Amino acid sequence: MLSEKQKEPLIRLVGVSKSFGNNIILDNVDLDIYRGDALVLIGPSGTGKSTILRIIAGLLPLDKGSIYISGQKRKGLIEDGEDPLGISMVFQQAALFDSLTVAENVGFSLYQHSDLSYQEIKELVREKLDMVGLGNTGDRFPAELSGGMRKRVSFARAIMSNPKDEASRPEVVLYDEPTAGLDPIASTVIEDLVRELQCTDRGCGTYVMVSHQDSTIRRTADRVIFLYGGKIQWTGSVEEIDTTDNPLVRQFFSASTKGPIKVIE
Repeated sequence: MLSEKQKEPLIRLVGVSKSFGNNIILDNVDLDIYRGDALVLIGPSGTGKSTILRIIAGLLPLDKGSIYISGQKRKGLIEDGEDPLGISMVFQQAALFDSLTVAENVGFSLYQHSDLSYQEIKELVREKLDMVGLGNTGDRFPAELSGGMRKRVSFARAIMSNPKDEASRPEVVLYDEPTAGLDPIASTVIEDLVRELQCTDRGCGTYVMVSHQDSTIRRTADRVIFLYGGKIQWTGSVEEIDTTDNPLVRQFFSASTKGPIKVIE
């Protein structure tokens, strides 16, 4: 039986709206994210999925509505105040510093914002790289790695924390198209890693992902949300994808050009 703490959302979006110029991206969206969620946001391109991630990460301001982190209303952006729980984001293009080695990328936040010694950070970096299967790549530069390897480095960076500061440990990871542009085998490696990091006490047990890739959605999601027209149009388990009669979901997974989703030519 779930405790009251487990029933309470870690993250809650209430009436969230966001526009860019005259283009309405999110229109009065409500969304609850719970501890242990493996949530994947799906829908056509340009429907606000990545926008939701950036709002949750505190990188993008709201036009209307509120966001609550562990029951605490966030005011402004992430730099305007400290959230009551750690949230990390893995960007679609990995967003590594090309001029830094893999080890320097993974340890960057600790070098900048902790009083840990060089040796302590080096050991933490080695541990995180081992977790993503890249233990021998610390001295290499991002340009020397494949696309899948760069994604894994970004995962290692996202779960890095200061063991002397429990508040720095991320409890939620946001993944923006983590398998985009990867071949099927590299995608499987990333999908497996997402699940492995969820299941280890050294990783993060809650994640929200944006994906268009069928295998990624089916292998990493427990709960799926379909976003279209600025609103949440359907929510269900990954098993319900093949049984729902929702026409948006049916068209999306059949890749049909005929249906309620407008085809952009």
